[in-house]
This record gives sequence, structure tokens and C-alpha cells, in this order.
Amino acid sequence: MSAVSDLLSDYQHIIERLELVMGGAGVFDVVVDGELLFSKKRIGRHAEPGEVLELFIQRYGQGVARYGT
Repeated sequence: MSAVSDLLSDYQHIIERLELVMGGAGVFDVVVDGELLFSKKRIGRHAEPGEVLELFIQRYGQGVARYGT
């Protein structure tokens, strides 16, 4: 999944634990360090390209350099 790949490649240095919780009918949650970041079930749709990464940056990554930069 692109969202998980983006998070791990850009912010692996600040993420302690990343979970992708899958359920029936394509439902999934993205949980970072125990906090729900994105839930298809709650929102009622799939994430748009780059949406999960942007949510992560807003919550955890502001002012944090991307990994390797």
C-alpha cells in the first residue's frame, strides 16, 4: 500500500509502531504509535493518494525533516 510505504520511507525515524488494521469489505485503519490516523470505516471512503501521508505530517511531522534529508 502506497500510504504505508510513504510513511515508512519518509518518517521511519520518528515512527515507533505502524499498524495497518484490515477488516471485511476493504475496511482498513492506519494506526501510528497507538493513535488512529485514518479510518476508511469512519470516513466512508478510501484515502486519496497522499492523504494518509498529509494527515501524518499535520499530526506528527511538522518541522521534522524527512528521513535521509
